[in-house]
Order: sequence, then C-alpha cells, then structure tokens
Amino acid sequence: MINLILFGPPGSGKGTQAAKLVEKYHLVHISTGDLFRFEMGNNTPLGQKAKSYMEKGQLVPDEVTVGMLKNKVDANPNAKGFIFDGFPRTIAQAEALDRLMAKKDSPISGLLALDVDDEEITQRILLRGKTSGRSDDNDERIIRNRIEVYKSETSPVFDYYAQSDKSQKINGFGTIEEIFARLCTAIDSL
Repeated sequence: MINLILFGPPGSGKGTQAAKLVEKYHLVHISTGDLFRFEMGNNTPLGQKAKSYMEKGQLVPDEVTVGMLKNKVDANPNAKGFIFDGFPRTIAQAEALDRLMAKKDSPISGLLALDVDDEEITQRILLRGKTSGRSDDNDERIIRNRIEVYKSETSPVFDYYAQSDKSQKINGFGTIEEIFARLCTAIDSL
C-alpha cells in the first residue's frame, strides 16, 4: 500500500498532479477542502462542528479535521493507498495523521514536495485567478502572504518527515508531464 503526502505551497501544482497520480496508481485522493465541502454539504456531525468554527472565523480544530480524514480512510477499506493533499499543514497534524495510519497498520510511505520558487508560484496563481473565480487568486499581496504562511507554518512538516527519511523534494518546474514523470520516479523508488 502506498500512502503519500503531496506537498508544496499554494499554486505548486498539487491538485493537477494528484489527479494524475490517482489515475496511475489507483490511490484514493484525500483533499481536506473536498472533505470539508462533503461533510458540511451533507450536514454530518463533523460538518456541523467545522461549520460552527468557520462561521466564527476560527480555524477548525485538528481533531475535527482528523475525524473527517478517518471517515474517508474507513470508507475505503480496499484502497491501494491514499494521497493526502492539503494535509498535514502542521507538525501536530502530521503526528495525528501518523497515529491514524498506524492504527490502520498502513504508515505514510513518503512526502513528495513540489519545489517551486515564489515568483513562479505568484505568476501561476495570478494566471489561475483569471478563471478560478477566487478573489484571493487575483491579489498579489494576498498570494505572497499565503506563501509566507506556508513557509512559516507548513514547511516544517517537510523536516518532520525528513527525520524518518520520508521527504523528497521534486523539481516543480517544467511541463505537467515532466513534473509527473519526476513524481512517478520518486514513487516507484519507495
């Protein structure tokens, strides 16, 4: 079983590459954004909890998010593996994910970080903003702030998994196919 964390700053291409990896390796894609929309859209108890925090402008506590992840993992008992996209964002979340997957006797195989510099990310998000409908994709100041938040709060997760030799940086420049080929080479070596 392959359990991957697809990692990188906003605009690094995680969503695009996750879709291709799911198809090739038959993995279940777990995006926290999709989980939140599903749980809240179906008015589940966890969705209601998440919504109550979000309506107050507060961050959803890790235990709620991990509960959603657990539901998704439990709903796919025959999966060949999972690709986590957008989670974990903190070391505490990484530890919670490790505990969840250890209970399933299916640890994280590796963290693959798409390595793209700030200027390229900014340009990609501004380009995406022309069609995404997201106002935060059109404001360079907000984009640069999102990159800084990623660096300060999320990038330490790379080091957390590097301690157990599970983190790899993948060159995130080039065509979608070139980047995909690099990711596949890394996955095949796990």
